Amino acid sequence: MPGSDPAVGLAELRRIADSHHHLWDLRARPQPWTSDLPALQRSFAMADLRPALARHGIDATVVVQTVAVAGETPELLALAASDPDVAGVVGWTDLTTPGVADRLAELAAPELVGIRHLVQEEPDPDWLTRPPVQAGLAAVGAAGLVYDLLVTPAQLPAAIETVRRQPEVRFVLDHGAKPPIRAGGLEPWAGLITDLAAAPNVAVKLSGLVTEARADPSTDDLRPYCDRLLAAFGPDRVMFGSDWPVCLLACDYDRTIELAESACAGLSGPERASVFGGTAARWYAIEQVEICLPAEGG
Repeated sequence: MPGSDPAVGLAELRRIADSHHHLWDLRARPQPWTSDLPALQRSFAMADLRPALARHGIDATVVVQTVAVAGETPELLALAASDPDVAGVVGWTDLTTPGVADRLAELAAPELVGIRHLVQEEPDPDWLTRPPVQAGLAAVGAAGLVYDLLVTPAQLPAAIETVRRQPEVRFVLDHGAKPPIRAGGLEPWAGLITDLAAAPNVAVKLSGLVTEARADPSTDDLRPYCDRLLAAFGPDRVMFGSDWPVCLLACDYDRTIELAESACAGLSGPERASVFGGTAARWYAIEQVEICLPAEGG
């Protein structure tokens, strides 16, 4: 890519952000979705993640909800308020209830940056377009929050319709809509991604791809999908997310960030600064993430 400076690596970027990870305490709440995933059937805390953050100079993270349970979001907000590494929380609330605006007002806190629902688990591929859901999404936008889209490729048409209907809402697509990496196919996912990215109110996370690939994925496995996301959205609307600890099903944190860095090797220093911090800072309004780059050629 013209203007790229391969010498500028992650070690030279300051205030790097991980826009997507999870935490849970099984003593407080079960995680039923891990029932067939033995590696995830334990508690995961910031103390477990912090050594990896330190190794890679990551100064800010966004913790994301895992279950559709009202009590989880206040717990994550309390954690964020007490832990300087957690810059934001993407929580959950029931979008379909008439009182969603009131519930969002009750949750309001500086650390609350977004809302998410596990749309991927909804059997109706058009769930997002239901009138109560659309009203809930409008309330999320009115509250100044981002809505994280967790969808599968089959649900992308509904996501495209939704972002067009809701131009005042900022959306973030989680995990690139889970492309069929293991199967090796690009279409129709790639075309739908291009259509979604045409809406300027959507960004995407370079996250969750390692668990859609074969075990111990390589850069070559992921590159066609990363390239499409970067080309469709542009680096200023792409943000790195580890999806830790779910990424551990495929590879450790170090390998996950190594693969993301490799996918972005052709970008310029400022473009990589966007992917590894700037986009998350802008999209989620995380003030403490400031990107400082060395001078080009330095």
